[in-house]
Amino acid sequence: MLFHTVNDMVGRTPLVRLRLDAPAGTEVYAKLELANPFGMKDRVAKSAIEEARRIGVLLPGAPIVESSSGTMACGVALVGRSLGHPVHIVTDPRIDPITMAKLTSLGAEVHVVREMPARGGWQAARLERLDELIREMPGAFWPRQYTNPDNPRAYRALAAELIRDLGTVDVLVGAVGSGGSLSGSTRALRRHLPGLRSVGVDCVGSALFDQPDMPRRLQGGLGNSLSPHNLDRGVIDEVHWLNDHEAFAATRDLAAEQQIFAGNTSGSVYRVLADVAARAEPGSRIVGILPDRGDRYAESVYSEDYWAAHRVADLPRAARPAEVAYGTPVTRWSRAALTRPADRPRRLLFVESNTTGTGMIALRTARELGLTPVLLTGSPERYAGLAGTGCEVLVCDTNSVAALRDVIQQGLPRQELAGVTTTSDFYVPVVAGLADWLDLPGNPAEAVAACRDKAVTRRVLRDAGVGQPRFAVLTDPAEAAAAVRETGLPCVVKPADDSGSNAVLLCSTAEEVAAHAERILAVRTNARGLPTAGTVLVEEYLDGPEYSVETFSHDGVATCVGITAKEVTSGPWFVETGHLFPAPLLPAAAAEIAEAVGAALKAIGWELGATHTEVKLTPRGAAVIEINPRLAGGMIPEAVRHATGIDLLEQQVRAATGMPVDLTPSRAASAGIRFLLADRPGTVRSVEGADAARGVDGVASLTLSTREGATVRPAQNAYDRLGHVIATAPDPAAVRSALDTAANALRITIAP
Repeated sequence: MLFHTVNDMVGRTPLVRLRLDAPAGTEVYAKLELANPFGMKDRVAKSAIEEARRIGVLLPGAPIVESSSGTMACGVALVGRSLGHPVHIVTDPRIDPITMAKLTSLGAEVHVVREMPARGGWQAARLERLDELIREMPGAFWPRQYTNPDNPRAYRALAAELIRDLGTVDVLVGAVGSGGSLSGSTRALRRHLPGLRSVGVDCVGSALFDQPDMPRRLQGGLGNSLSPHNLDRGVIDEVHWLNDHEAFAATRDLAAEQQIFAGNTSGSVYRVLADVAARAEPGSRIVGILPDRGDRYAESVYSEDYWAAHRVADLPRAARPAEVAYGTPVTRWSRAALTRPADRPRRLLFVESNTTGTGMIALRTARELGLTPVLLTGSPERYAGLAGTGCEVLVCDTNSVAALRDVIQQGLPRQELAGVTTTSDFYVPVVAGLADWLDLPGNPAEAVAACRDKAVTRRVLRDAGVGQPRFAVLTDPAEAAAAVRETGLPCVVKPADDSGSNAVLLCSTAEEVAAHAERILAVRTNARGLPTAGTVLVEEYLDGPEYSVETFSHDGVATCVGITAKEVTSGPWFVETGHLFPAPLLPAAAAEIAEAVGAALKAIGWELGATHTEVKLTPRGAAVIEINPRLAGGMIPEAVRHATGIDLLEQQVRAATGMPVDLTPSRAASAGIRFLLADRPGTVRSVEGADAARGVDGVASLTLSTREGATVRPAQNAYDRLGHVIATAPDPAAVRSALDTAANALRITIAP
């Protein structure tokens, strides 16, 4: 097989069938990760370093530092040095001469700590020295194999290799050190094989699975004195512990019985494979991951002198594991079933929020579902009512992917994370990237990006033959005349990636198009400080009633929850002034709209959760205006809840955390929303009649977002609204009557 660089050799390792006693038809395989250039951790080093370079955390030529006494060190040296980075490895006296020779030969600088602290073992000593190096070398990148999700993420490729080679796997057995390989492989395999059983292999004296820590254990490559954030105990069904004697003897047996010369981590996995195979159902397919080669263990595991000097044979050696309750201290080969502790937090991360009210409701909804909501925000003061949600708040630069990743990997263990979501348009692409990075439920980043950039949406729908307006995309105002020839006049001109109807303008001449395009292109950052797309979308103006379709998808199959009738200003600015749910439509019209939206979502590649798609019904059929890759804003979820009993916010939280979604209506009513708008520019002098409006029969709520002294104007976007009224009744006519009565009871006085 030809490779153009040594880094290309990482992965695609052999899969070998083992000769083991097992029930009829049972197959046992070893995934030989030891066949990577230096071992299994080559995958992790490549994943972490390449991703850091991609997002700009690791600049060309900047140093890389890592704490390791084994294969991770070699992997970092391999990848880092081949890409032109200085590499510094912090290790301890347990490093073997062969690994030391490899590191120095590759050009890495090795720092050996000499004293073990009273707590934390050699790992704590190495991390202390690593911190010193980072302070001494500004711009240094630390792959953080114990906390960086790029560690477990690296094993998606391994899972794909197993599925390609075997099709199905019933049991996966793997050693646990940083937690990345077994956690990452298990999660990736369960996407395709939900019934997969995962078995972890640890050593006696390791604290990973709530055993007493014995830092002077002899085994290398597995076990830990600390609890790595990448270890997701929630995906592991069973754990085995072997003492040094049992692990070393198993490693020698692996060489003698299977002719695989490996390290003690591979030997331990081999011993557990035999036990799992003996207990397996006939016809099972079992795979063990063998991480390390035996060359660095020649003077320990394979040395009689080492055994004698360390009295290895004095330790007990069991022929089969003792079955114990989890948490029972062990000294010999034992196994225990794992169950998720009831008190372990299940955190749902929210990256920023909308400011229309549903964002704060979503935080409270998460808590009501037994989750711990965590809001990641750069400006908590932006959100009225945040203090009353009871959520945790982490302040960070949410406009920086690197800053978001840093705060997550440092403070939030993976096993405590249930999902990541947002109620803000602007951060949906960021959330898609984080969900993929963390291996949490989410949508493909490409699908989300295609929704957020309406110019991309247009191209995708055009290629799929989905009904939509004629369009043109501008990056220069000078292109306005050509755009108008494509769309005709009048036309709608808008930013390709803004929100809240911002800067959406009806234009009647090419000169107006050019002038508005120039205004849009002059805006380099949006309302949240994120860079704009730098493109303008010019669309054919479609005359016809406007609707939005509220859908939920699972595994790419969309379910239409309902259709909302929308009231919109007549122009030149387009701002929604009211909603009615469900829309009073004939069945044929409703089916046509829903069919168009289903085709659009399929073309985009949407897979999971809510979408809010805007449609116009025209003489030539239903035309998709835009696909919003999130739950509806404008309080539409509240209208849906009042009309049907379906809590869309709750269902979105459920979808984001992998919980079952229930879209079954519990009632059939009508609900509507009326937005309060200023009829002139000026200053609010008084707001009266709120109590009377709230007392109108059918009014469910009234929210005022303006106050005396506020400067207002006739609405040009959703942010110019002064408040809203929500009403519910048995039929649409009664809803409209309640909204009219409530709006008339309110008196908002505006002075010039």
